[in-house]
Amino acid sequence: MDQELYSKERSASLDLLLRFQRLLVSKLYPADCVGQVPNTYSPDLLGVGSLLKKYTALLCTHIGDILPVATSIACTSHRHFAEVSRVVDGDLTGILLPELVVSIVLLLSKNAGLMQEAGAIPLLAGLLEHLDRFNHLAPGKERDDNEDLAWPGIMGSFFTGQSCRNNEEVTLIRKADLENHNKDGGFWTVIDGKVYDIKDFQTQSLTGSSIL
Repeated sequence: MDQELYSKERSASLDLLLRFQRLLVSKLYPADCVGQVPNTYSPDLLGVGSLLKKYTALLCTHIGDILPVATSIACTSHRHFAEVSRVVDGDLTGILLPELVVSIVLLLSKNAGLMQEAGAIPLLAGLLEHLDRFNHLAPGKERDDNEDLAWPGIMGSFFTGQSCRNNEEVTLIRKADLENHNKDGGFWTVIDGKVYDIKDFQTQSLTGSSIL
């Protein structure tokens, strides 16, 4: 249902491009062909691969033009970044590119030889620098990077920057502990992997317990 909703919000031309992209991928997806000689491809299949390369080149050219402009506007402030991200998310960059990358990775895992013949992958590599520059403007990027690199991720915020402390000093509260505490009349909540006691705030708040 969510996909149908997004489909209604897309323009007709963008929807058509997405359907075309999916058609190319489906034509390249290997069928179970009995007796086929490995690493031999029909002219039709190579033609679809060539078409995918041309399509990817046009898409990368458009995104390569859009992202530097988006980055120059987004670097002004966090508010500008949020607005630009919303626009980019509804553009070819946010709709066609993510699905294309996933599809090409899938095709590469199924038939690496054909994808090497098609030659679409090096074209996507050219976008990495543009995407990296834009993503580095995201608010909270350092915190997200630190938590992604930590294991488990929920512990990342405990061991970064000036607030780094010994593992022994960190009190770990299990989900069951939190649930039992709240059943006994307490009011603990979890925000960004840390437990907060908001019992005192509950009595002062005008919003009511349900919103809290």
